[in-house]
Amino acid sequence: MMMKILFLSMYIVGSLSFLLVRKHLLMLLLSLELIMLSLFLMLLMILFNMISEFYFLMIFMIFMVCESVLGLSILVSLVRIYGNDYFQSFNLMGC
Repeated sequence: MMMKILFLSMYIVGSLSFLLVRKHLLMLLLSLELIMLSLFLMLLMILFNMISEFYFLMIFMIFMVCESVLGLSILVSLVRIYGNDYFQSFNLMGC
């Protein structure tokens, strides 16, 4: 029961930080990682209780890694182009 509350609070903190802190791209990526980590731990706990196969967790972890790599590559390219990771400095509508 205590673990469910911990994972749920991790998810809520990650979601709130994703919704409220929109100044830096790096903070958004870190809050997405916290959300994904809490979902992974919740799935792990559920599958341990059900004594089920863990192939789904492996696929979920692969998607987590791919999301992290894509986010970091976008962050690096935007920092190289604009010089910072502020959302206000990105002109995403321009050509």
